[in-house]
Amino acid sequence: MRFGLFIPQGWRLDLTGIAPADQWSTMNDLVQHADAGDSFESVWVYDHFHTVPEPTTEATHEAWTLMAAFAATTSRVRLGQMCTCMAYRNPAYLAKVAATIDVISGGRVEMGIGAGWYEHEWRAYGYGFPGAGARIAALDEGVQIMKQAWETGEATLDGSHYQVSGARVHPQPLQAGGIPFWIAGGGEKKTLRIAAQYAQYTNFDGSPAGFAHKSAVLEGHCREQGRDFGEITRSANYNVVIGRDQAEVDARLAWIGDHYRATVPAKADATVAEFRNGPLVGTPEQIVATLTELRGLGMTYAITYFAEAAYDRSGIELFEREVIPALR
Repeated sequence: MRFGLFIPQGWRLDLTGIAPADQWSTMNDLVQHADAGDSFESVWVYDHFHTVPEPTTEATHEAWTLMAAFAATTSRVRLGQMCTCMAYRNPAYLAKVAATIDVISGGRVEMGIGAGWYEHEWRAYGYGFPGAGARIAALDEGVQIMKQAWETGEATLDGSHYQVSGARVHPQPLQAGGIPFWIAGGGEKKTLRIAAQYAQYTNFDGSPAGFAHKSAVLEGHCREQGRDFGEITRSANYNVVIGRDQAEVDARLAWIGDHYRATVPAKADATVAEFRNGPLVGTPEQIVATLTELRGLGMTYAITYFAEAAYDRSGIELFEREVIPALR
């Protein structure tokens, strides 16, 4: 099994209380930790502009700016976003940005891409908020443009949502065949069909039952399109709450509650419940057992999020010592 690590960037209120002048060093120190070791294959950020579980004035650092910065300060880890919202940037422009960062990084960029969902920030930034069908159709066209640009150096598409004509993307990505696509989302009729067409990786529901179901749907789309289902690596995102014993797990959950009450008190209890009910909550032995079950279902790439990462690295270090080696 392979592992990625989300870097706190503020979107999930995970830099609250850290002075803006210190936020970059906090993020970069965690990236350096991941880059120096061999536990995490990749580091990840979210592509959002407004915080959750509700918009606040707390910082949310922009994803692709961070990609460029991490590319310049690291040498080993791969660099991903889970996931880029297709509508936030013209796809030919995004192909150019990603190719440039791929060159800076020496060929380590991943393209996490999805249709987007956070209506508040869509409208606030002037993107409107079209229906799900239109957003997914735009995702399809955008992926076609990026794929063409990276494979040929030029993109042309007269689509319903995007029109580009001879958009040249040079330099090309350093990765042969272009930057890998992670098509994120579990929409069964359209998103997973797009994944079956274009994705090297998928990212959807990480619970055992949900993962098994989405995998079966994806396999059906692959069969219809003549795609080898085994070519696609299936991944999922996980909130990790880990402790050496139950008391330590409970203490971490209590910290999460206190942390969110300082900023969004009305949402704190619901947020703690979301963490508590996730698959990767418990001791190392319990988490290994859950991940072993998921690996048996075909989940071979876990992207992990630790709510306390900017303030306390002990959970990450425990996961590195006692979980990751057991699943390699």
